[in-house]
Amino acid sequence: MKATYQITAKQIIALALVTAVFAASGVLIYDRFGSALLGRWAGAKSGKAAEETQIRALTDPSVASDENNNREVYNAVSPGVVNITSTVYVQDFFNVVPQQGSGSGSILDKEGRILTNFHVIQEARELDVTLANGKKYEAKPLGGDPDNDLAVIKIDAPAAELTPVQLGNSDELFVGQKVLAIGNPFGFDRTLTKGIISGLARPLKSEITGRLIEGAIQTDAAINHGNSGGPLLDSRGRLIGINTMIISPSGGSVGIGFAVPAKTAKKVIEDIRAYGRVRKPRMGIVEMVPLSRFGPRLIQALSLPVSEGLMVLRVVPGSGADKAGMRNAEVVETASGGYTISRADVITKVDGQVIAQQDDLDRALNSKNVGDRVQVEIVRNGRRMTLDIQLAELPQSGRQRT
Repeated sequence: MKATYQITAKQIIALALVTAVFAASGVLIYDRFGSALLGRWAGAKSGKAAEETQIRALTDPSVASDENNNREVYNAVSPGVVNITSTVYVQDFFNVVPQQGSGSGSILDKEGRILTNFHVIQEARELDVTLANGKKYEAKPLGGDPDNDLAVIKIDAPAAELTPVQLGNSDELFVGQKVLAIGNPFGFDRTLTKGIISGLARPLKSEITGRLIEGAIQTDAAINHGNSGGPLLDSRGRLIGINTMIISPSGGSVGIGFAVPAKTAKKVIEDIRAYGRVRKPRMGIVEMVPLSRFGPRLIQALSLPVSEGLMVLRVVPGSGADKAGMRNAEVVETASGGYTISRADVITKVDGQVIAQQDDLDRALNSKNVGDRVQVEIVRNGRRMTLDIQLAELPQSGRQRT
């Protein structure tokens, strides 16, 4: 006869509890280490694994308390945030006097490259970078993009002293998302502030060139002088923006700050690494004026069939626009001694996008690369026509315009 085993209700409950504990432990262990172990077992290359160890070690923000997440992000990322001191020399009435400014930056890699704002290093004769361990190194600029107010500098420091900040994806952001900023406001090293994304795709313009910074992020995280160039982070410790500018009647933070998105920074970094400069895809037009400045009477006097668009004044010889047949405006003297435009090409669309202002043209070209072709609709002598223009990098002297 087979033996019969009887299990009491208490034993069933105890067995269920033990099973639940083992299952929960397994889930936590896999969540923390599973992907890395599977990668190793599968023979996957480590790549950036060493640089991202601290980020992966963060508790999942969806289950961590807000306070714990703040602490973990700060501990993981703040060693990669540097203090940048720039020195310029200014002539006063008697002498040349050194003046210092400060900003922040994010370490990009173990080779010592650092991402910051262009205005932090602009016109600097000397650059010094102070790491989280207090050590100071001289830095040299590798390249910059004043249109997007970004720059990359480099220090020669031991790799063991460098903690790279991981770049995130700024395409997946949403209003209300939690963000953290780390920087050096007023010289207070590696200060953490917290807030949310309060707006996306804001019409932010570079204070250096006046050109549109595409996809600017607005945040209410406190940003002050000295935060410029520092990282705006998501709750997983990834850099999603570069803190750049504030709006403030008083000069201090009032909860309206702006950051350049990581997507823009990635393109700048890639260009500087590959070419030592940022390559700007341009049509080859160095002077334009929007028709909105003319007024209806002048538009009527010029016999223009459109009231919106960019009038082309000067084209770079040999550029894509020149090769496609774009023409300079022709200015003639009138009988009364004044001047008028007798002939001009007016840009109205680029790849189907309506063009009325310079910002519209910037938006149309920001996603393009050197070598791409664009379809440009123009009005010439009252007739609409389309030019096929290949974008190219302009010589240094012609890089201010489109």
